[in-house]
Amino acid sequence: MTTRWLTPEEQRAWRAYLAASRLLDDAMDRQLQQDAGMPHLFYSVLAILSEAPDRRLRMTDLAEELKITRSRLTYAVTRLERDGLVRREDCRWDRRSSLAVLTDEGMSLLERTAPGHVGTVRATLFDRLSPEQVRQLEEICAGVARGLQGEEAGGAAEEVPWRRRSTPCAEPPG
Repeated sequence: MTTRWLTPEEQRAWRAYLAASRLLDDAMDRQLQQDAGMPHLFYSVLAILSEAPDRRLRMTDLAEELKITRSRLTYAVTRLERDGLVRREDCRWDRRSSLAVLTDEGMSLLERTAPGHVGTVRATLFDRLSPEQVRQLEEICAGVARGLQGEEAGGAAEEVPWRRRSTPCAEPPG
């Protein structure tokens, strides 16, 4: 098999993407640590739960929404639960699952933190783009995400983060 090396244009685009994504992640984390004492992932958990019906989601659905492993989500929810921002409940319709529920304290923190977070997102990204570039950014990112999740091929990719296990163990017999 012959390696298809990146063209000079692709190499520049790749490196620009890496630099921008790392700098954006750092800016989000710094702002959220300063304003809320939490990393961006924890804020994202709160934000997604705030938009869910009754501010609750099955843990597996939350992992899928966040595009992270279930073990990473469990760690984040455990920390948020310890701080009183989220609680877990048994899932009445699926005994194998549990729900993550945003508490009133978590909603209050989110409401206090959201304006600064949105300001940082706007200042670091959207204020630097034209409306056409915003449309192109959405189109590009959505296309990449669809491809990585296997949606373009009509199926689901086997190795998407929320389906991965942190340790190799077999599913219980069903």
